[in-house]
Amino acid sequence: MVAFFQLLGGLVLLVYAGDALIRGSVSMARRLNVSPLIIGLTIVAFGTSVPELVVGIDAVLTKVPTLALGNVVGSNIANIWLVIGLPAVIAPMLCPAHRLSHNMIAMLLATVGFIAMAFTGEFTAIKGMVLLAGLLIILFFLARKDKKSASYQEILGKMKGVPEKPDSFRISALIILGGLVGLGIGAHFFVAGAVDFARMMGVTEAVIGLTLVAFGTSIPELATALAAALRRHCDVAIGTVIGSNIFNLLGIIGISSMFGTIPVPAGFLNFDLWVMLFASLTFVPICLYRKNISRNVGLMFCLAYITYIVFLAQRGSDSQYMNPLAGLIG
Repeated sequence: MVAFFQLLGGLVLLVYAGDALIRGSVSMARRLNVSPLIIGLTIVAFGTSVPELVVGIDAVLTKVPTLALGNVVGSNIANIWLVIGLPAVIAPMLCPAHRLSHNMIAMLLATVGFIAMAFTGEFTAIKGMVLLAGLLIILFFLARKDKKSASYQEILGKMKGVPEKPDSFRISALIILGGLVGLGIGAHFFVAGAVDFARMMGVTEAVIGLTLVAFGTSIPELATALAAALRRHCDVAIGTVIGSNIFNLLGIIGISSMFGTIPVPAGFLNFDLWVMLFASLTFVPICLYRKNISRNVGLMFCLAYITYIVFLAQRGSDSQYMNPLAGLIG
């Protein structure tokens, strides 16, 4: 019962704090006259990825580092198959993918580079710095390519939860601070509840990270995508997913590894990393060669995600995902 309330309370805090962070960040970006592209690729993408970051750091500090890796890999899979699939089922989305081609290429490069580095067996602080350097290079490249774009900021102003008139600088700063504090508290309780459940069920930290924690920390992206889909703004939904996936791989693991080494279990090398790559590859051609993401495509994505989760549940105690959690914490 305690674990349940920890999970529920942590999840609620993550959702509301993530929303607050996005609102405050967008308002501050407007007040500072930051370009629309930077808002999309950094503020919104990073804002929706902050739950993964806080959970990742907390997991490393509490000596369950594979939970951080599972959270990132699972979130990236959920971002594509669930965060894009579910909104498409509810409201098929028109997709101006020609604006997003460079972003999708960057996401694929980040995914392939991350997998290659994972085969070294672990993510250390030095490798984390390499990942962060890669993130800065990608952001710089995309900013130069798309600096003439001016549509993102206008679309953000129409989205639910983002006010048409930005808040003052002081209010924006307070909202951002409150969001960060809420994310920190929420992530701590969420990780604690997830670990308790894992202990009771004999499931490894990696599988919990790939499923329950990954879904919880993907909720900000899902909420953003649903709001965008209902307003027929597919580029917002897809842009948020692409940006978040890049941040998750290069930024979240890059920063988390600064707090401790993150080992890569055999299960990730043999299966989950390849599922993440496959999800990215299924996403790209559909966006590039279709004018819309239909309900059938959305259903296909949702079915793929459900199949993946069911498979993980069946092999939840597989030794490839490390030994059970007993004795690791507390």
